[in-house]
Amino acid sequence: MEHLIELRNRLVVCVVAFVAGFIGCFIFADPIYVFLVQPFAVAAQFREAAGPAGNVSPFDLILGTAGLVPVPKGDGGTVNLIFTAPLEFLITKMKLAAFGAVVVTFPVLAWQLYRFVAPGLYRNEKGAFLPFLIAAPMLFLLGAAMVYYVMLPFVMLFSLGQQVSSGGISAELLPRVSDYLNLVMALLLAFGLCFQLPVVMTLLGMAGLVSSRALAASRKYAVVAIAIVAAFVTPPDPLSQIMLGIPLVILYEVSIWCVRLIELRRRATDEAEAGAA
Repeated sequence: MEHLIELRNRLVVCVVAFVAGFIGCFIFADPIYVFLVQPFAVAAQFREAAGPAGNVSPFDLILGTAGLVPVPKGDGGTVNLIFTAPLEFLITKMKLAAFGAVVVTFPVLAWQLYRFVAPGLYRNEKGAFLPFLIAAPMLFLLGAAMVYYVMLPFVMLFSLGQQVSSGGISAELLPRVSDYLNLVMALLLAFGLCFQLPVVMTLLGMAGLVSSRALAASRKYAVVAIAIVAAFVTPPDPLSQIMLGIPLVILYEVSIWCVRLIELRRRATDEAEAGAA
């Protein structure tokens, strides 16, 4: 009964934090949405400045999105998002607020989870669990930053390049607000979760379920698996898949080194205990 009461209290704290985060994000839903549209706006302005046959430098696109280089000024009508249902934008803002609330309140949710399971952990397990509470959101933010500053500008630039205007026929990109938000959330979740690969592999290594030697030997199979995952979790274009696949391959190599460090530390501990005995 004591555990159930504690679980209820932890859940109440999580729900209150989520509701507060939802209300706060909904109040600022408009500026948050404008912030998320900025990569689209930057890509459209660079595309307009380059002209139909011009090429846009990838470095200028990334640095322009980050605000490190000036962005060409358009005619003020380069970015248009539409909604076709009366309440579509309201529902989109509610989805945005819910997604933002999960991101903003994640530290509270993770801390409540840790406080609930901590009494059942040994001291060394507590010491091993805490770093992952910091590493997981940091890696998620790293994946989100890659989506915002690299992925979205290139995807939107590629999409703008598919427009057609010839012979009295025009095919112009006019994304719906809900479709654009769905794209952003899908990319953020895909990159944020896939960037947890070192955390997952390190936990498996600590549990003794994987070894650095087995991970290194399975490298070629991992590359194939990464390509399949990238094809499923990203939009159906090769650019998105490549831009997710390359970081995952790098993170897989990082995972091998993390597991190797754990094995070296475990071996040193075993040798010290054997020497003391």
